Formats: sequence, C-alpha cells, structure tokens
Amino acid sequence: MPHSPVYASIVSRPPPVVVLGTNEIASAIAVALCRGGRGVVLSHDPLPPVLRRGMAFHDALWGEEAVLEGVRAVAVDGLIGLIAATATAHTVAITRMGLADLLPLGRFDLLIDARLHKYAVTPDLRPFASSSIGLGPGFSAGLDCDVAIETRPDRFGVLLTRGSTEAPDGSPPPLGGHGGDRFARAADAGVWRTAFPIGARVFRDQIVGRLGRAVVTAPIDGILRGLVRDDTEVPGGAKLIEIDPRNRWQARWSGLDDRGRTVAATVVDAVAALDRRGRDPGRSTPLPFPVRSSR
Repeated sequence: MPHSPVYASIVSRPPPVVVLGTNEIASAIAVALCRGGRGVVLSHDPLPPVLRRGMAFHDALWGEEAVLEGVRAVAVDGLIGLIAATATAHTVAITRMGLADLLPLGRFDLLIDARLHKYAVTPDLRPFASSSIGLGPGFSAGLDCDVAIETRPDRFGVLLTRGSTEAPDGSPPPLGGHGGDRFARAADAGVWRTAFPIGARVFRDQIVGRLGRAVVTAPIDGILRGLVRDDTEVPGGAKLIEIDPRNRWQARWSGLDDRGRTVAATVVDAVAALDRRGRDPGRSTPLPFPVRSSR
C-alpha cells in the first residue's frame, strides 16, 4: 500500500526545529526557517507575556488566523499532529506544549531559545539537542548553547561563538521621540483584562484595560503597537501596553520588524554553519560563522 503524501513529506524533510517562544522574534525565526524548507515548532511559554502580538504567531494558539509573509501558524496539541503539521509547506506548528512535553520526540536536531527571559536563569540547552542557539541576555556560547545571538536594540543580530551576550540595559530604543515612557507595566501580579485590539488609536490617560481592580491607562497618545492578550495572567512588572506615538501612516503594529528580520537572518546563517559542522565529525570546533553587524 503506497504511503500518503504527508508521510512522504515527513520522511523526506529534515527534522523539525524547536523554537521556544511565540513572540515576534521567535515568529520571525520561524518564518525564515520555514521558507528555507525546515519544519518549525513554536513552543509557548507564558513568561514573559507576548506584547507585540500583531508581529507574532502567538494568537494562533486561540484559533485565530495568524499569517506572516505568507507563512501560516497552526495550533497543534499532541506529538503526532505536531509532526504532521511541520510537514506542510509554509506552515508553522504552534503548541502550548513546553520543552518537557516535547522531550518524547527524542533529542532535537536543533533547539532555539527565543523566549527572551532577560533576567531569568537560562537553561543549558545542549543536552536536549544536537545543536542549540540561545537568543538574548543570559546565554554563553559554549557553556549553555552552541552559539548565542544578541537581541539588545544596539546589538541585535550579532552572533557569538564564544562568550556571553550582554545584559539588558533597561533602556528601550526611542520611537517617535519616546523611550520607556511609551510602555505601561503591571504594578502587581494579576489577570489582565482589555477589550482593545492591536492597532487601535488611544490617547494619554485613556483606560485601556484593568489588572485586577486597578485601571491601566495609555501612557501617551498613539497607536497600540503592543498589547497583552485579554484574560492573561501576568507577573508584576510585565509590560502590558506599548504605544507607537507616530501617526497612523508611520506607525507599525503588524508584520515583521527590522530587529526580527535581522535576528532571523543571523539564525539562518548560524543554522547553516552548525549543519556543516554536523556533517564533518572530524572537526572539534565550529566552522567560521558569518557575523552580521547590528543595524
């Protein structure tokens, strides 16, 4: 009996890449790798809550349409459905299953941590995968991942084959003349409630949502570039709202941004180099990597 087209696609494609995170950086990486013919699994992590949902596949977890540059995300529960979904062209599998839930798949071919925890202790990714990439603060190439990639606004896309990524400086890049003042944060832990959509126009001091019994207002006038999803449990200090103060023709709240594209392009370069290293077992050190400058 002949095998199905899905079975043939599964056995003919490289093993799927597991990307931890469903934010805009993780999603940009998924788009780039999927276009390169790799199956991609995006694994949801509740912390930190995803802010820039219009630039990410995150909302597909709730059954909503999520398409970025022709690549679609499909929410999947269960390992068999996950493997089948990654065999479909131009489709990313997104799941609520965490790293521990995915371990029955066996040792991953490639594991990428794009959760951007910043201040949390980073895990050692290397026992779980043949090759591993750590993104953002807290990773050290050769210690807890094979290579690390900077995501800080002043260095995003810089690739490290040894040494540690830089610590976060707590200063977001300016946008329309505003920096940290364009964000609203959770004063305490609680359940976030909002009826606003991404891309809505708001004005300073306008109520955008509630955290428990406390109202949360727009810090400045502008467009909702980032907004944590309604009915999300958030920790104290989490970003809830991001405002783009530019006019509607300049503001960006959907699609891939420059940082996501640059980091994703660096990941593609790193994956190619790691693949070459894997095909040459006589080498004890990684092959030279093309290093992208921050831009």
